[in-house]
Amino acid sequence: MANHGVYVSEQETSVSTPIVATSGVPFVIGAAPVQSAGSPTPAGIPVMAISWGEAVEKLGYSDDWESYPLCEFMYSHFKLFGCQPVIFCNILDPTSMKESVAAADIAVADHKALLPVEAINDATLVVKEAGGAGDAYVKDTDYSTYYYGENLVVELLGDGKGYAAEEVNIAYSKTTPASVTDTEVATGLESIELCMTKLGVVPDLICAPGHSQVATVAAVMATKAAGINGLFRAKALIDIDSSSSGATTYDAAITKKGDSNFVDENEIPCWPMFGLDKYKFHASTQMAGLMAQVDTGNGGCPYESPSNKSLQCDRMILADGTEVNLTLAQANMLNANGIVTGLNFMGGWVAWGNYTACYPSNNDVKNYFIPVSRMFDWVGNTVIQTCWSKVDKPMNRRLLDTIMDTVNIWLNGLVGSGYLLGARVEMLEDENPQANLIAGIVKFHIAMTPPSPAQEIEFVLEYDASYVASALAS
Repeated sequence: MANHGVYVSEQETSVSTPIVATSGVPFVIGAAPVQSAGSPTPAGIPVMAISWGEAVEKLGYSDDWESYPLCEFMYSHFKLFGCQPVIFCNILDPTSMKESVAAADIAVADHKALLPVEAINDATLVVKEAGGAGDAYVKDTDYSTYYYGENLVVELLGDGKGYAAEEVNIAYSKTTPASVTDTEVATGLESIELCMTKLGVVPDLICAPGHSQVATVAAVMATKAAGINGLFRAKALIDIDSSSSGATTYDAAITKKGDSNFVDENEIPCWPMFGLDKYKFHASTQMAGLMAQVDTGNGGCPYESPSNKSLQCDRMILADGTEVNLTLAQANMLNANGIVTGLNFMGGWVAWGNYTACYPSNNDVKNYFIPVSRMFDWVGNTVIQTCWSKVDKPMNRRLLDTIMDTVNIWLNGLVGSGYLLGARVEMLEDENPQANLIAGIVKFHIAMTPPSPAQEIEFVLEYDASYVASALAS
């Protein structure tokens, strides 16, 4: 049969659109008052939130940040830095990490009895008349329950028993956030492996406020940062302990860093803590918000250092609230030993420091400069996601050219935007022996140069006597 007419067919585009890796997305692990959440997330399962309201709905909220450090992080990230998303991993399990509270009489005001936010609203909650005599009141008939602020509220209903009572007798169970130990956090970090399969997002910042100052926890964070799912890289934001048993002075912080073995290129140590009004923040918490904010301002590219950018604080403090005031020389001494701190020198409180934990022992610029190292992580994460669909396709010239053209076009765009000083991808002959090609193994070589932060700017002042003569001659 003749094909009489004009026809069109389509061919697959020879250049793919890059799947650019997300940047400034934190994975934060610890305890949250999930018993008070409207739609509580299961313990040990990562959950993503893109707003304050969503985080509270999934995790609950309390101002008791020492018990619930995830609340500190959500307050800082959403309310102070206005960044999103965040991947939270709560490991407080109300079904197992709990204890019974014996029945006791509790005062009633405005027909309401207040229990602490740790109280669990489940079948173990038993309300009776004062003294505990008689039958238990019936929920939703005699009373209702709801979480509000720092309390589980037991409200006596107008048509039920005890509406006019001045006291009621209540027994209940409560969560034990102290059960979330450093060991639990270190073990729970394994759940970061679920982020890609469950959420479709790989975090590039790892945080564990209140726990990261412990060497064993920081070591696991660094290990995960080196290869999430065995592929993707991140940075672990860790705190140097500023309690009385840790480091209460800048020179002690330097010693503590060494004693804790915070020397990994994937770690960013921070000291001390930051205060804002009545709140205390771990430095790692605010650094995560600041890094996300800077990345967002650069189109999601992590090429700019967070150093000398504004923090959300009005003082630096130790764990006990004692204020810390650093001179420029003292802050620079911390930086020279691979510690990020804060400084109030010109223009208010800013983060101060460009080095990862490996500095000064590691002299490879791609390892010790925070923005340079993060750019290597980000480019690597991007090419993995971009080229994953090419795996197991026939290894022919068309496939290889498609990969190189796709990556080169993307890298050239980064150069044109000023995010890289130069970059290229090549397939080098000496890196691809025939035996490897026969076995289906191909290697591409990316050469790139992210800009280093201009951390030392010097002017040389000279008296030029020739201007005297020229000025007088006129």
